[in-house]
Amino acid sequence: MKQIVQDLKSGETLLVEVPVPQVQPGQVLIRTHRSLVSLGTERMLVEFGKANWIEKARQQPEKVGQVLDKIKTDGLVPTLEAVFRKLGEPLPLGYCNAGEVIGVGPGVEGFNIGDRVVSNGHHAEVVSVPQNLVARIPEGVDYEAASFTVIGAIALQGIRLANPTFGETVVVAGLGLIGLLTAQMLKANGCEVIGLDFDPAKTELAKSWGINALCVAEGVDPVPFVQRATEGVGADAVIITASTKSDELISQSAKMSRKRGRIVLVGVIGLHLKRSDFFEKELTFQVSCSYGPGRYDEQYEHKGQDYPIGYVRWTEKRNFEAVLRAIANGNLQVKPLLSEVVNLEDYRQIYGDMTSRRVIASVLRYAATAEASQTSVRLREYRFQNRGDVLGIIGAGNFTNAVILPALTASEAQIKCIASAKGLSGTLLAKKHKIPVSTTDYRDVLNDPEIGAVVIATRHHLHATLVVEALCAGKHVFVEKPLALQRSELADIQTAYEKAGKTLTVGFNRRFSPFVQDIKKQLGSPTPPLNMIATMNAGHIPAQHWTQDMAQGGGRIVGEACHYIDLMVALCGSQVEQVIMNALGPNPSENTDNATILLRFQNGAQGVIHYYSNGSKTYPKERIEIHGQQRTIVLDNFRKVEYFGFASSGFKRRQDKGHAEQFRLFCERLRTGGEAIIPFGELMNTSYAALAALESLKTGQWVRVS
Repeated sequence: MKQIVQDLKSGETLLVEVPVPQVQPGQVLIRTHRSLVSLGTERMLVEFGKANWIEKARQQPEKVGQVLDKIKTDGLVPTLEAVFRKLGEPLPLGYCNAGEVIGVGPGVEGFNIGDRVVSNGHHAEVVSVPQNLVARIPEGVDYEAASFTVIGAIALQGIRLANPTFGETVVVAGLGLIGLLTAQMLKANGCEVIGLDFDPAKTELAKSWGINALCVAEGVDPVPFVQRATEGVGADAVIITASTKSDELISQSAKMSRKRGRIVLVGVIGLHLKRSDFFEKELTFQVSCSYGPGRYDEQYEHKGQDYPIGYVRWTEKRNFEAVLRAIANGNLQVKPLLSEVVNLEDYRQIYGDMTSRRVIASVLRYAATAEASQTSVRLREYRFQNRGDVLGIIGAGNFTNAVILPALTASEAQIKCIASAKGLSGTLLAKKHKIPVSTTDYRDVLNDPEIGAVVIATRHHLHATLVVEALCAGKHVFVEKPLALQRSELADIQTAYEKAGKTLTVGFNRRFSPFVQDIKKQLGSPTPPLNMIATMNAGHIPAQHWTQDMAQGGGRIVGEACHYIDLMVALCGSQVEQVIMNALGPNPSENTDNATILLRFQNGAQGVIHYYSNGSKTYPKERIEIHGQQRTIVLDNFRKVEYFGFASSGFKRRQDKGHAEQFRLFCERLRTGGEAIIPFGELMNTSYAALAALESLKTGQWVRVS
């Protein structure tokens, strides 16, 4: 299928061929018939993509600060690589989609194959969208009219926040697409509406609907205009739907408002507020969040948990439905706003020069022939050498892009296929790294006889299941940490491993860092009894992030602190025997990310892991101390190691956490055979120890590791 993306690095808007996404649990698979181009939002993305590096930095000064902090902790080269890599990730465009249902995921209620629906899906021939972001199209509303629904919901949410009553005067500042929809709905609500814009064509259209519209380009000051129209009272509310970098509009909005008036921002403007403008009139100012309640709420949008209608009358989905009803009954006229309908293949007619084109709304028309079965695309012809290292990758997220694929490429790995649920990310990475096949069905990887090993880099809750399936399919497996989120999953993995006769490797990369390898050399063999202290200044992650979800991410202790358990196992040459964990606060939650873990090892060594998220970003992220036999080693952020009491004083080099060496050794084992690069017993011991840490948090007792 085809999809429109914006390349932020080159500035090009592209139509790319990608596989049809897999319908996910709680989601609806939709074949697109029409999609509306949001000229405001999408123009900003296109213009950002076309800007040079300096202009990009000026547009996002807060990101520049983050880059400077990262340079201080991680170094210049890794930081620049991360920045360029991020800018090299094309963004999917569009969020106003209308089409027909061709697939219904597990857990979805209220939708059937063949239903006509709207959603916030991208400009793509097929989209998979969570059920709470999908609404049925009423009879009598065609796809072109329905494609205005999501934009209409943005306008409607701004109105709901302004809370207008019958007879009030409301100013709509900016008569673009959202502004004209806002003005119409306010009129239908019994309000006196004043519209302001610089475009005479838009103001004339507004006047045809009975709106008192002013073309500001004619030189008339909008503040006295509003004062005269309200007989000196001022506007009861101002809804700003314009897009401008100037601060003048917010000042004008305050001056044209009555005492205790309301100002709601839907658009994007300069926000240097003057206290005097708001203080004297006791004005209220509020920013509207997209389509309404539920937006950006993981529980609502992705887990399908609705808000009770008795407490939240208008969610984003119910706003979609309200807009569709208004279109159906004629209270909202959208066809007069439609400037053009363009075939998907002719998309450059819209995106070629979005700044100068004088249009209100552009709609893309789709052939609607894409089938749900089109789950893979072949990007190039290939012929692999007759070796045992032909790989398939499952998961195409940031870590695959930033770490796994560069390391595999450097190791000259033969990669045949990459699988990603939505198709776009996997296809873009496949093109970048010359991988022949992109698919949205991971079974294409498992069922391919030419593929001998699988790299799993999905979200954590899928790791154990995919490991078992891959082993049962006769593949060697590399899986990113953690190996599993439950003890029962570890038991299933052990059973599959023992039957498969294949190797299993977990991405515990730090033991392969050149710093750690040198430390082990300095310590000698056998390893003396050690005291080990690891501090992870992990940084704050919002509570709604998927890694904090125990069902999906398992929490950061299981998901990330396991790195340090494995590192200590490698350093002291012994497995963990007992674990106890304490966490910050009087009643720490299971997904705490401020905790201290104490480990006892079978050979008498002991380790302490401090995993914190409440430290400064300017402080280095990782620090490891090792004490034994009157000697001390300090490893600072995998950039510098210092030896005290040794012949060597240490060394400093570019940050290296061992990823490259890990994948070099992994690929070498696949070619030449032999045991996995980390013993299976150590993988299981580390995984059980991480889960035991959570158990000890609940009981307050030492937990013996199986």
